[in-house]
Parts: sequence; C-alpha cells; structure tokens
Amino acid sequence: QVRLVESGGGLVQPGGSLRLSCKASGFTFSWYAMSWYRQAPGKERDVVAGITTTSRSTNYADSVKGRFTISRDNAQNTVYLQMNNLKPEDTAVYYCYARRVGPWGPSDAWGQGTLVTVSS
Repeated sequence: QVRLVESGGGLVQPGGSLRLSCKASGFTFSWYAMSWYRQAPGKERDVVAGITTTSRSTNYADSVKGRFTISRDNAQNTVYLQMNNLKPEDTAVYYCYARRVGPWGPSDAWGQGTLVTVSS
C-alpha cells in the first residue's frame, strides 16, 4: 500500500520556523522525485519545492526561495521541508507529492496534508 504521511505542521508566529516531514512507504522511495505543494484557503494547490531522486537538484517557488529548504533521506524514506522566517502568507495545507522516475511502481502519490498556520 502506497502511503505518504506528513507531519510537523502547526501554529507558529511570523518569523518562526517549522520542519515538515513526509514518510513514504509501499514503494521504492529512491525511484521517486519528491515535491512539496501547498494550498491556501480559496486558492489552488501550488508547488513549493522539489528535489530529484539523488538530491542532486532542488528547485523552489520564488515566494519561498532563501527561506525554505527541501531535503531527503533515502535510507529513511523521508523528505523534509525546513521553513524559516515564516510569513502569514505561508499559511496553507502542505502536501507531499511523489512522482515516479524509476522503472516501475505507482506513477505518483499524494499525502493527506499537514496544516501550517502563521499568525501572531
């Protein structure tokens, strides 16, 4: 069974930090490029950051560059999103997304999301 389980969301004051985790199971994690998306109330789901299978390359939305860092640990089947200097506009449900690059397995998968609220 393919599963992506996010954790680490919560309430934080502006300027604060959070670290999101996404634990994968049920597929060969190292065959999947991983991304974080977010969806604010009343808005579309947008990509925040992505990382290749070997962590060789990362990319970020302009709105989070310099503040967020995506990383992964293939031994632990986990992808992370370190979020620093959080702003109220970062408030959203954050989703983990896996896209297959390797030879077989599910084409993609989504986590259930974790809520991040930035407010004083």
